[in-house]
Amino acid sequence: MVAHADTRVVHRGGSKINFRAPVITQDSRFLICVSGECIKVFSTSTEECIHHLQGHKELVTGLVLNPSNHLQVFSCSEDGTIRLWDFTDGPFATFGLVSLNLPPSVEQHVMVKGHTIVFQSVSTDPKCIAFGQGVRMHALTHSLTHSLTHSHTVFGWCTMFALGTSGEMAARNAFTCVACHPKDDCIATGHGDGKIRLWRNFNQEKEYTFSTVHWHHSGVNALCFTPEGTNLLSGGLESVLVQWRYGQEGQKDFLPRLGSSIKEIVVSPDGSLFCTSHTDNKITVIKNCTKVSAVIQGLVHGDGVKTALMVDPRTKALVLNGKPGHLQFYSLQRDQQLYNLDIVQQEYINQSNLDQFEVVKAALDSRGSWLATVEQRSAKEVEISLKLWAFDEHTQSFVLNTTISAPHDGPISEICFSPSSQNSTTLVSVSLDGHFKAWQLTQPDPSDDEEASWSCDFVGDYHSLEPKCCCFSADGSLLAVSFKEVVTVWSPASWDLLTTLSQPPGAIQDLCFGRLSCSKYLLGATDKNLCCWNLLTCSLEWSTALDVSLLLADPLSENVAAFCGAEKTTDLFVFRPSEPRPHFSQQALCTGRVTRAVFAPRDEPLDGCEESSQWLNRSQLYFLTHNMELLTFLTKPEEERLMALSKQVAPTIDDSVAMTPFYLLLGKHRKRQEEERDILSSQSGVRNLLPQGSVAIKEVGDHGDDVHSILLSEQPTEVEMESEKEEEDSEEEGASVPPRPEHESSDTGAKLGPVLTKAEHRELRGVKKLDYSWIRGLVTSNPVVNTTKQMVKTPKQRVKTPKPMAKTPKPMVKTPKPMVKTTKPMVETTNP
Repeated sequence: MVAHADTRVVHRGGSKINFRAPVITQDSRFLICVSGECIKVFSTSTEECIHHLQGHKELVTGLVLNPSNHLQVFSCSEDGTIRLWDFTDGPFATFGLVSLNLPPSVEQHVMVKGHTIVFQSVSTDPKCIAFGQGVRMHALTHSLTHSLTHSHTVFGWCTMFALGTSGEMAARNAFTCVACHPKDDCIATGHGDGKIRLWRNFNQEKEYTFSTVHWHHSGVNALCFTPEGTNLLSGGLESVLVQWRYGQEGQKDFLPRLGSSIKEIVVSPDGSLFCTSHTDNKITVIKNCTKVSAVIQGLVHGDGVKTALMVDPRTKALVLNGKPGHLQFYSLQRDQQLYNLDIVQQEYINQSNLDQFEVVKAALDSRGSWLATVEQRSAKEVEISLKLWAFDEHTQSFVLNTTISAPHDGPISEICFSPSSQNSTTLVSVSLDGHFKAWQLTQPDPSDDEEASWSCDFVGDYHSLEPKCCCFSADGSLLAVSFKEVVTVWSPASWDLLTTLSQPPGAIQDLCFGRLSCSKYLLGATDKNLCCWNLLTCSLEWSTALDVSLLLADPLSENVAAFCGAEKTTDLFVFRPSEPRPHFSQQALCTGRVTRAVFAPRDEPLDGCEESSQWLNRSQLYFLTHNMELLTFLTKPEEERLMALSKQVAPTIDDSVAMTPFYLLLGKHRKRQEEERDILSSQSGVRNLLPQGSVAIKEVGDHGDDVHSILLSEQPTEVEMESEKEEEDSEEEGASVPPRPEHESSDTGAKLGPVLTKAEHRELRGVKKLDYSWIRGLVTSNPVVNTTKQMVKTPKQRVKTPKPMAKTPKPMVKTPKPMVKTTKPMVETTNP
């Protein structure tokens, strides 16, 4: 086997963000969730990903805020470490419930010795463990015994109580989730029958009581108390958030139509935000209990991906099945969904055993101009539709162009486009009815006001055998179609059968043409063999015994990836058709079989890779596992670069303050401000421009005294205005900066820094002349968030002030001019 120490498999773009319940920070500004091997920090107001916290080597399995520091979060991972993160900047580590004492340390890696087992045989689902009353009370469920265990760390007692476990009632009574009241001795449990039970009187084992409320028609997936314990939140399959009044459970409110089944519910520490995670890998942020304020959509992981993995040539997005009846376009670079395309265009009904249309095949042409989809419904008779979608430059999305009902008499097993050319575009569909069909794009006459349309150009078959798969050569001059154990090669120009290729016994499952210098080779895979034919000699070049589940060619190199099934795992071999010996291989790549993968072109080739990972230079390989996890390969240079970026301390951006020009004016670098204040203080007649210690608009409230001094600063005198007029005239004549006073030595000048020009002096005086009375009102009454809104409106009012000033003495008439010029750019800049 080839060594690959510089390459490892990681969870990258598209990882599940609903794998564990997210965490909302103390101030409700950020939402933190796991995403494969990293941790993502999102803004609850803008939905943007603020930070990627990277450091774990395996899947992150849990998150919890640090109770002693609200700016830090603990994470645990399958790599065996618990990590502590400063999430505003970056890094600062049978199942049972275990207690660990973490020693105080400033080191990034700390070895914790010793632990205490609180409970054994605990459910592996985090929803089945809950804490209450400041962690003094905790409860957990045992799915096998249908029982609930409660203990109190202060009084030292433990209670276990169970429900009926006989017959059908046992399955419906099964515990699904648990939540502890934050203040009262009360535990809420959800059950498979849709009921919620509230347990009390734990100190008396034989006298405990519970009350039952019921709304959900199926199992309760999530429960959560609000911080004060006044409400209980529940969610399940219905996609409805239910809010129960604690103590008055007969009163409840609903927030419906959240899109998909609810998996988790969390509440911010101040109770202002609710957060629900859903089965479609989505997180919804809810404000004021009733309004959805943000939606963070990850890569949708449905029951299975029926289409192939594709890369959109236009957006470089990953294209595959999304929510039912849709295709999703997912940006691998930004790790977020771009949009969903509704293919079926019918309302989806969330009901089991109901036959509904689903997207089973999809293909994109090489330019991203056309999209072909196949939708199918398996009722008494199979219903199939082939749809062709044209890319609309105006809407920047695909628009339905042609619908072909019943394109074949049987299910379609494969579709593929020919490499696009200026003359024609061809789509080939292969069906189990024994035929393959070629669909030709017909361009209308320029004089006709009609759109391009598709029609059947050719129907092919071979000895009444069922075709399985097809593919075009890189230049589009050849089409290969497999019929059981025979590969047929056709000419798309004339649709003549050029040759047939046979191989050892076994039906062909996959076909792949070589690329670039290996374009003369054709690869075919069965469940027992991998074969390579030379198309120039029409003979078998080589073959090897492999159980290939997927064959994939890199469009930018000669490399071919073969995923091979092993015992409960998948192996990977990367090779060139001209050299049967692989130059990269990895055993036990993942559990289960890999049937979906794609090479995604890189924006820039990688540099500094070792020889064994050169095949990743131009493209990145993504693949889906059997449990719908999207994985890829990370090279050592990439990992070092990402770790270096994650360790850089990034400035914390206050997203509650608008980025107005005035914000930028006051928010420049602190060091530069201090230097300017030193210079200005030494210049006669020039006052301090900014309040002491002010770095941003959001800090105005912290410096009320300094702002007050600015508001009380006297208005410019007529002498100052006349001197300003003289300076303007001298500047027009090309006058230079006035000489430095004689009493200033050269050493003093070096200490003070560069001398301001006349234009800079005039700009500073213009800022000082502005009316800052509106800031005074904000400092005394309004919060910081509203400050920026008033700042935007103020310049508009200032433009109108010159009218009454026109009646003042002549020297004052010219004064408003610079004031209008100064404020006008602020109006134009802040309006967007």
